Amino acid sequence: MAKTDSSRITPRNADYSKWYLDVIREAQLADYSAVRGCMVIRPNGYAIWEKLQRELDDRFKDTGHRNAYFPLFIPVSFLSKEAQHVEGFAKECAIVTHHRLRAKADKSGVEVDPASALEEPLVVRPTSETIIWSAYKTWIQSYRDLPILINQWANIVRWEMRTRLFLRTAEFLWQEGHTAHATEKEAIEETHRMLDVYRDVAENVMATPVICGAKTPGERFAGAVESFSIEAMMQDRKALQAGTSHYLGQNFAKAFDVKFLNAEGKTELVYATSWGVSTRLIGALIMTHSDDTGLILPPKLAPLHAVIVPIYKNDDEKAKVYGECERVIAELKTQDLAVHWDNREGISPGAKYFDWEVRGVPLRIEVGPRDVDGGNLVLVRRFQVEGADPKAKKEILPRAQALARVKSLLEEMQRQLLERAIAFRATHTRVINSIEEYERFFKEEGGGFAWVHWAGTHNDEEEMAKRYQTSIRNIPFPGQGPAGSDDQGKCILTGKPSARRVVMAEAY
Repeated sequence: MAKTDSSRITPRNADYSKWYLDVIREAQLADYSAVRGCMVIRPNGYAIWEKLQRELDDRFKDTGHRNAYFPLFIPVSFLSKEAQHVEGFAKECAIVTHHRLRAKADKSGVEVDPASALEEPLVVRPTSETIIWSAYKTWIQSYRDLPILINQWANIVRWEMRTRLFLRTAEFLWQEGHTAHATEKEAIEETHRMLDVYRDVAENVMATPVICGAKTPGERFAGAVESFSIEAMMQDRKALQAGTSHYLGQNFAKAFDVKFLNAEGKTELVYATSWGVSTRLIGALIMTHSDDTGLILPPKLAPLHAVIVPIYKNDDEKAKVYGECERVIAELKTQDLAVHWDNREGISPGAKYFDWEVRGVPLRIEVGPRDVDGGNLVLVRRFQVEGADPKAKKEILPRAQALARVKSLLEEMQRQLLERAIAFRATHTRVINSIEEYERFFKEEGGGFAWVHWAGTHNDEEEMAKRYQTSIRNIPFPGQGPAGSDDQGKCILTGKPSARRVVMAEAY
């Protein structure tokens, strides 16, 4: 780990986009790869993804789901069976047309062997509904075979032209759930259940508050009857869609002729759902919590909870301090905490402090000879809440008290990150009742989440996007907004009656 100069991170208020990429670089989370539009997820970034996977996977299994794996390649004819689906992904698909290379005649390299053309081109998985439902056709015969509750951890390819690490890349990692049910009621319940799983992970693990709601018809997943999303506000006040859950009705069952005999012996089509989140959640973490020093991670997702930094000037002090570091590590590990001892030689304590701050480690424990002699430990938290005494970031406590304090301090930091994000969102949220207010909010006040009455068409949505670069993020479920957000009113654009408000914002 090289010494890092804090000036290498661009301040958020100077260039938010560059700040985001600087944080990723300095925290060594990911790099752009030699393949255009793709990323290399480095060990620091992948460790965060592994913790997110565990949190999600445990919840999937607790709700009865099992993991499986389906092919990366999908016959083009499969996508053609569901018209809306293929239309939704057609422009993003990568196609495999040949299966062999050959040496060039001049020996300068290799080229595609024209004799190796596939009988049918294969699409590199943009999502897996079609390949999975072709399998479900053979698995489902009777109501006794239902429900099927399957999740897949996989990579996805969508040929993006404009990419940004974690948020939008040509290849990314995700999970996709695909379930089959005997009744519409069961399928709709599943759709909402899994959206709530995403909400739970976002808020209680990622410390990222979200708004849950339905997508408008123009924003639905290709082939879905209803789509639902969780929407989070980033520090630049833009929205990030952090997860989606879709009720697919019987569309894919019709396309792949997936039927079952019900308890009365009658043949019916099954009902379907799909739902997914991806590595863009890491982008959400960065943009929700981090600061101009670097990465800030909620303790529940931090690969390391604490780093121990020894401080000494000579060999005698070193021996004393190292002995204490070993004891502290052993005791913290009995608390199931992930701890690292930074015993690198030739690097000053200050340089080590910055190395770990930029990587988002929640807690630093400093151990010097005077601390050992006095029976104390120094605890330094990665961030301090706004308005708090800056001196409170560092606590010097008796050894036993400090070791007992670590877990509660991590829990406190987890809670404060969520509270801070909720407060930020509230500050930049408006209930808006006219187009004039709307224009002022986005063009003069910096924008955020606008709760507005809406009764417009998809064309009207596109008109708002052209004027203000905003979109309807979702139609929130009741009870989530500020005062007045559930009242009836008139559409801010058309003046037509509107029973509920939508959330509009600029978005990633």
